Amino acid sequence: MLGLLAEAPRHPYDLSRHLVAGSALGRIITVHRPLVYRAVDRLAASGLIEARGIEPGSGGPERTVYRTTAAGRERLAGWLQEPVDHVRDLRQAFLLKLLLLRRSGSSPVDLIHRQRTALAGALGGLERLPADPDEVDLWRHHNAGAASAFLDEAARRFGNGAVGER
Repeated sequence: MLGLLAEAPRHPYDLSRHLVAGSALGRIITVHRPLVYRAVDRLAASGLIEARGIEPGSGGPERTVYRTTAAGRERLAGWLQEPVDHVRDLRQAFLLKLLLLRRSGSSPVDLIHRQRTALAGALGGLERLPADPDEVDLWRHHNAGAASAFLDEAARRFGNGAVGER
């Protein structure tokens, strides 16, 4: 929500349209409208966003438009630069960070490099199969290989060179 509000002030109904299945962000995470409204209420209560004004609703009630506060922009900036802790978190949190960074015009290359460093031990351990692997070992092994390949490809596409070449 903070990432979308940092792009432009919006009302919760507009935010929810950006988070439906098939939208750019919805391809990563789908959030249903009631949850968007609850998240907006929590962000406003915590001082990360504030009401900017009211817009007439199209065939419905007036809509409150929100924008990020300085504290919200600071929190978002920190979150966007923070690598995820687990390989499994690459699928949602890391992809959201990449997309939001690119949408803001910022390069994701430093984040990609920090992410590779943060997961180096886990990826290295998972890329080695035990002597008698079971189905979980196989899944984790192949998932780690895919995560490594993804980080390398992302570094090549969005920067200059593979992560390991830096």
